[in-house]
Amino acid sequence: MPGFERFGTEERKELQDVLDNGVLMRYGFDGMRNGHWKAKSLEIELQKTLESKYAQLVSSGTAAVTVALASAGVGAGDEVIMPTFTFVASFEAILMLGAIPVLVDIDDTLGLDPSAVEAAVTEKTKAVMVVQMCGSMANMNALQTVCDTHGLVLIEDACQAIGGTYNSKPLGSVGDLGCFSFDFVKTITCGEGGAVITNNEKYYLNADHYSDHGHDHVGNDRGAETHPFLGYNFRISELHAAVGLAQIKRLPEFLAIQKKNYTILRAGLSQIPEVTFRTVPSGGEESYSFLNFFLPNLETARKTIEAFKNNGVDACWHYYDNSWHYVREWNHLKTAKSLFPLSAEIKTALNALNMASFKQSDHYIGRNISCLIKLSWTEEEVSSRADKMVEAIKASL
Repeated sequence: MPGFERFGTEERKELQDVLDNGVLMRYGFDGMRNGHWKAKSLEIELQKTLESKYAQLVSSGTAAVTVALASAGVGAGDEVIMPTFTFVASFEAILMLGAIPVLVDIDDTLGLDPSAVEAAVTEKTKAVMVVQMCGSMANMNALQTVCDTHGLVLIEDACQAIGGTYNSKPLGSVGDLGCFSFDFVKTITCGEGGAVITNNEKYYLNADHYSDHGHDHVGNDRGAETHPFLGYNFRISELHAAVGLAQIKRLPEFLAIQKKNYTILRAGLSQIPEVTFRTVPSGGEESYSFLNFFLPNLETARKTIEAFKNNGVDACWHYYDNSWHYVREWNHLKTAKSLFPLSAEIKTALNALNMASFKQSDHYIGRNISCLIKLSWTEEEVSSRADKMVEAIKASL
C-alpha cells in the first residue's frame, strides 16, 4: 500500500521547488513565494481525482475526521455512530469535540452493518461515521437510506481506501463529507497529512476556517483576516503537500500495481475451499490495498497468522487481538482514561462498552486475516508469497 515505496524524481522535484522558493507555510507570504502554492495545487488535484467540488488539506487523517465532524456541526452531547472495527482515531475525533461515540457491529463487508446503525439511532444521534477499512466499503446505499430517513450526516472515512469506487463514484465522495489520510503508510503519502472533501459549500467553508484558527482567508493580508468562529491549527505544510502533489499524480500507477499483486494472491488462496473473501457490495470496487479473507473459525485464524509469521509472510494482521483496530482491546476507551475530565454523559456511554456484546463483529473479525498489498514486490515475489500463504493456511486447518 505505501506510496513511499515508489518515491522518485517527481517527489524530489516538488520538494526541491519548495526549498528553493523558501516558503514552507501554506498560507501567507504571497510576495515571497512567487506563485508557488503546493497545498492549493494538491487540493485542486484532489478535487479532480475524487470528483468533488471542494477539498481542504489538513495535517493528518485524524485531523480530517475531526474537522469533518466539526464542519457538520457535531459537538457536545451529540451521538456519532461508528464501527467496532476501525482505527482509534475514529473515537478520538468524536471525543475531542465533546461528542459521544456509539459503537455498533460490522457485517461481512467489514464495514458498518446498516441494520445495526438503524437500531442505534436515538434523538441525540447527529452523524454516522462509516469507515472504509482495508481498501473496500460498507453497504453505502443502505447506510445513506438510514441517514436520509433520520436526517443524519454521513461522514465517510476513506483513509485506507483511496482509489476504491462505489457505483462509479470515488470512495470518500459518497457521503456528505469524506476523509483521507496521507500518512507514511497510505497509498498516497505526504509523510503526514490528510484531507476533507465535500460538495457542500457550507461544510467546505467551515473546514477551511476551522482548520486554521478560524481565519476566513478573505483577501491577501493574513493579518487583516477576520475570525467568523473559533478554530484550531490543523494546517498542512508546503513540504508535506509537495510530496502529496507528486504522489496523487501517480495514483493510477499505484492502483494498477496493487490490483495486479492482489489478483495473484487471491487466485492462490481461492484454491482452498475453506477460504472465503470479504463481501464487496454490488457496484463497488476495492482499491486493492489489502486482501481480506475469512477462515472457518477463530482458532484456525490464530494458527494461520502464527504460521505466516514463522514462514516469512509479513504485513498480515489478525485484528481480533489487535489493540489499535478492534473494540476488544480498546481498554483505554472502555475505562475512559483521559488527561482531562470527560462529561458525565461520555463517561456513562464509555463505561457501557464494558458490558456491551458485539458477537456479530467477533464472528467476522475473529475469522478474518488482512494482508497489506505492497507496491515494491516483483511478480516472482508475489507468486512465492501466494504459495507460502496457501501452505500455511492448509497446515493450520
